[in-house]
Amino acid sequence: MKAEFMRSAFAKLVLAGSMLIGVAGCGEQKQQAQQAPPPVAVGVVTIKPAPVTAGFNFIGRVEAINTVTIRARVEGYLEKQNFVEGQEVKKGDLLFSIEKQVYQAQVAQAQAQVLNNQAVLANAEAEFARSSSLVRNNNISQSTVDSDRAARDQAIAQVSLAQAQAQQAKINLGYTDIYAPIDGKIGAVNYDVGNLVNSSSNPLVTLVSQDPMYVTFPVSAVQLADIRDDRQQGGGDLSKIEFVLTLANGKTYAHTGHWNFTSPQVDPQTDTVVMRATFPNPDRALIDSEYVNVTLRESEPKMRLLVPQAAVQTVQGGSQVLVVNSQNKVEARSVELGQVVGPMQTVTSGLKEGERVILEGLQKARAGSDVKPTEVEPPKGAPAASGGSGQGGDGKAADQSGSAKDGKKGSGQGTAE
Repeated sequence: MKAEFMRSAFAKLVLAGSMLIGVAGCGEQKQQAQQAPPPVAVGVVTIKPAPVTAGFNFIGRVEAINTVTIRARVEGYLEKQNFVEGQEVKKGDLLFSIEKQVYQAQVAQAQAQVLNNQAVLANAEAEFARSSSLVRNNNISQSTVDSDRAARDQAIAQVSLAQAQAQQAKINLGYTDIYAPIDGKIGAVNYDVGNLVNSSSNPLVTLVSQDPMYVTFPVSAVQLADIRDDRQQGGGDLSKIEFVLTLANGKTYAHTGHWNFTSPQVDPQTDTVVMRATFPNPDRALIDSEYVNVTLRESEPKMRLLVPQAAVQTVQGGSQVLVVNSQNKVEARSVELGQVVGPMQTVTSGLKEGERVILEGLQKARAGSDVKPTEVEPPKGAPAASGGSGQGGDGKAADQSGSAKDGKKGSGQGTAE
């Protein structure tokens, strides 16, 4: 009886302990359920393709088509300066005048020498005519005739020499007036009026043409092949390429340019060729030797996936976005980005059409956490997405970067159609 009583008491204790543990477990689960935070509310945008005209972006330098250094070609004192520094002049405008008196005297002297030699020639011709007549009657020797012929020929040469010297004197006199050889803008003057100048002096001033202007930029051999492929697909050649400039203040230049030259050789040190475009410059916004951004756009827009720039996070080793999956959980996704299109940016890898990317509430969302997503509008200025499925761009121009200091590389640039 006693053993049986002990077994019954032990069973009751075990049962009571189990019940206590169960009650404690239920209480802990209820407490954990009460402490679990609710899903974070976030705003998401659905990734969709849109038509984007991508382009090739380069760092270029503006170059004047003509740059002329104005020099003195004769020696003398500067007498006049007929312009103001920075003024635009026309071809043929008088720029400088050098003292003329010495050169006017040289012209008069040379002309007088021509007259003198012409008189000597006239006398030599008369002497030769008389001797030629007399030799037929054997009144003089043949040697006398030969001497008179030589004297006449020498007089003819002296007249030609004097005429050439007179012409040279007139040319030198003409050099005392210095005219503008081209249309352009005058730079700073190196010699003031009253200074002695000659052909070995430094340039008097520099004249730079203004309209149109060249823009030159280096293009890698790979980029050049891509450009040519794009033009062939568009049914055009390089002469039909249009270029767009972005000025130093970030504004787009009002006039487009056109290709006119590509270097026939690749620089072996940089593996680039020089390409050149011509731009009109009626407003004189382009200045010789300044740096600009040059964009060559694709011939036709292509469907590309776009993501808001505000949704992109910069992390070590690249960029990422937070994606909400089908279970409303957050995933951190590494992405490769292409050209900028307003507030959006093309995605070359890492995202698919239809995926949801967090745009609002990024600070509260964490990878692996549950969220309550709400569809929000894309940023203002974003291109209209296409309703159908589209093929993302290959991003060939997207991974090229450049600096306005070295001007060696280009980067992708795009516009929405």
